[in-house]
Amino acid sequence: MSYHVDMYIRVIRRKNKNGSVTGYVQLAHNYRDPQTGQPKAKVLYTFGREDEMDLEALRRLAQSIHRFVGDEFTSGRGQSEAIQTTLLDSRPMGGAYLLDELWRQLELDEVLRERLVDRKFKAAVERVIFAMVANRALAPSSKLAMEEWVEREVALPGMTELDVWQAYRAMDVLHDVTEELQYEVFRRVSNLLNLDVDLLFFDTTSTYFETEDEPEDGLRRKGYSKDHRPDLPQVVIGLAVTRDGIPVRCWTWPGNTADMSVVEEVKQGLIGWRLGRVITVVDRGFVSESNLRILQRAGGHYIAGEKMNSGKSAVEVALARPGRFRELRPNLKVKEVVVGDGEARVRYVLAFNPEEAKRDEARREAMLRELRMELERLKELQGEAHTKAHCRLASHPTFKRYLKQDRWGNLRIDPEAVRQAAHLDGKYLIRTSDDTLSTEDVALGYKQLLMVESAFRTLKTTLDIRPMYHRKDERIRSHVLLCWLALLLVRIAEVQTGRSWPDIRSHMQAMHQVTKSTPDGIVVQRTETTEVQWEILRALRITEPPRILRMEPRTRGL
Repeated sequence: MSYHVDMYIRVIRRKNKNGSVTGYVQLAHNYRDPQTGQPKAKVLYTFGREDEMDLEALRRLAQSIHRFVGDEFTSGRGQSEAIQTTLLDSRPMGGAYLLDELWRQLELDEVLRERLVDRKFKAAVERVIFAMVANRALAPSSKLAMEEWVEREVALPGMTELDVWQAYRAMDVLHDVTEELQYEVFRRVSNLLNLDVDLLFFDTTSTYFETEDEPEDGLRRKGYSKDHRPDLPQVVIGLAVTRDGIPVRCWTWPGNTADMSVVEEVKQGLIGWRLGRVITVVDRGFVSESNLRILQRAGGHYIAGEKMNSGKSAVEVALARPGRFRELRPNLKVKEVVVGDGEARVRYVLAFNPEEAKRDEARREAMLRELRMELERLKELQGEAHTKAHCRLASHPTFKRYLKQDRWGNLRIDPEAVRQAAHLDGKYLIRTSDDTLSTEDVALGYKQLLMVESAFRTLKTTLDIRPMYHRKDERIRSHVLLCWLALLLVRIAEVQTGRSWPDIRSHMQAMHQVTKSTPDGIVVQRTETTEVQWEILRALRITEPPRILRMEPRTRGL
């Protein structure tokens, strides 16, 4: 049985200036561009606007064609009985196809198979792992819900069904090969994308578990929650990200782990990858003298945010040092300050954002208005109620820095504290150990730390890493690793296309795998590639999937 179409009717849609959409009906055929090798559509004839089409004229044309080829035309349906089909199934395939092609470009399928060659499994573990990664990127769900997702809701390359226990066993295998896998991923991603890896950004976040009065154990611990859920046990997750926003390594620690305590482990892990000269960019939460010394080991350097209210003498000197700011960008001015001499020498870059200064001033004024109202209410209280309210204000995490006591013990707003806070509006202080970096590289390098924050937002929103329901430490680490692999594919797609993942996913999921029953057998084909889908695939250097995916000829009796 053969299936070939030279010409076809298509509808293209154009968005008008007023936001409405107009469809145009065209007769077209596909040809392969001799320069790019990519299939393109050539318009042979435009029938006109979709809403103004003369359908009867089309039917007469179809009837004329059928008479010419000798088929009987069925009026009203525009089909001959010989090619009449029944639609059996239709499900999204474009998103999974794109992810699978990126997976294979990175050779992740080969990496996993090489590490599983000595293990005997009935299921294709590499395909199960890919299915879980694709699920995080396309339609995040529990491992149990994935059974129905794979069977009914998506067309996954090389997989038509999944058992939840296969998923759990695959997660256990993934945990066993974590270190090797992360190194191989980094090596292959660096080669594929020609990544600049001399500047790595590092930060941590936390993600929580939904539990019902279950005891804390293993990785599941209560700690400082960046999700504002201190009532729930959590884990701490670390990410190392390139300047392009590509996550190249992840870590998982117990939920009560402090940021300060992980720097040495992170540095040792990256030294093992033989990266050469690496400048690590970290936020203020990681800055201690011991951590900074760790980051300088083996020829490494750092760019680190410095707490401006830390009380360090060097910081006070850097903030008080006079000098003119130099404008790098409309909202970024910098000046370099060197404090001390010899081994005690510290290089700082003081950055100033005028727009952020206005926002800081507005936030402080709103806070002071609230504080004044609290002080007025305090005057109206007596006895124990006054004492409790007084202590609450004096220890308030935000208000206390602007308060002082007069000689009678009454709380007052401290004008000097307000003045000092205003002096820091829109400013942030950066410290670096590398004298070869320009002030611009230091300031913009630190600003790019937002790439890690963006990666964490994607993990928590698009990929739904939280909440987690796993109990075993191995499964928790594997869950984080699956989300990291999904984030890796998502960020590669975003960087190379210049589109957000939700936009890419929306367009690609419109490509469906359609199963039809015909008098000659079963035909599985995909919908036509749209212009946007073609642009996305071209940017990722991915070829279009074949139009006919599978054919099963019907067995006829002799």
